[in-house]
Amino acid sequence: MEREPAVLYEVDGHIATVTFNRPEARNAVNPEVIVRLADSWDAIDSDDDVRVAIVTGAGGHFCAGADLDKLVGKLMAGGEPADEFEARIQADYMIIYKGFLRNHRLAKPLIAAIEGFCLAGGTELLQSTDIRVAGSSAELGITEAKWGLFPIAGSTVRLKRQIPYTKAMEMLLTAGRYSARDALSFGLIGHVVPDGEALNKARELAEQVASNGPLAVRKIKQSVVETGWLGEDEALARELEIGMEVMISKDAREGPKAFKEKRKPNFTGT
Repeated sequence: MEREPAVLYEVDGHIATVTFNRPEARNAVNPEVIVRLADSWDAIDSDDDVRVAIVTGAGGHFCAGADLDKLVGKLMAGGEPADEFEARIQADYMIIYKGFLRNHRLAKPLIAAIEGFCLAGGTELLQSTDIRVAGSSAELGITEAKWGLFPIAGSTVRLKRQIPYTKAMEMLLTAGRYSARDALSFGLIGHVVPDGEALNKARELAEQVASNGPLAVRKIKQSVVETGWLGEDEALARELEIGMEVMISKDAREGPKAFKEKRKPNFTGT
């Protein structure tokens, strides 16, 4: 029987779901995972029917980080690629950073549904998601320093911007693990649900996002991302530029019209 891909990509209505699918390895990242993640991000942003995406893991875990032998060790050793995935990475090493969403940001909202381990590269990827849900037994942590490695997928830049500085430094320097409740308390995640319910909650949130004007949703995310570290005057000017693209759109006419007519809007994303 043919083996399933190491990352699954599915679209249901306006929602795409990307699933780490190496449960036997707690969804650790190997070359195939990296390449398939990068391809999934491209598929989401190139499909006009997709309005929001979810990233999750199969088999009770989100992602236990990089497979230190098959990804880090093998690629650092060099040599002939063993398969098409290693060949693609050797041809374009930046695909690793794209897979982890280090140098690539989805234009559409991305929701994380976390169960079990979300460690090292898993928590690094988490920082590029917009809404985050975790099962109550989930464990999170940036554990690279424990193995003498650097969290090079963006954590030394992003983490301190998303949670308090001292907590970010604690996570990075101790390489410790944190419960879902701890992560909720300092703002790394937004929801804690019973084990096994993270994906259901993520889908509930995704349905809410997908029911909104898709152009408005994309532009709201764009404005948040682009203005985050600008001065207020510059940020407000950029917000106005981005926001006016929505306010003069067909969707901006359709929404108030549907409200007046007491019906569901028929948004087209234009």
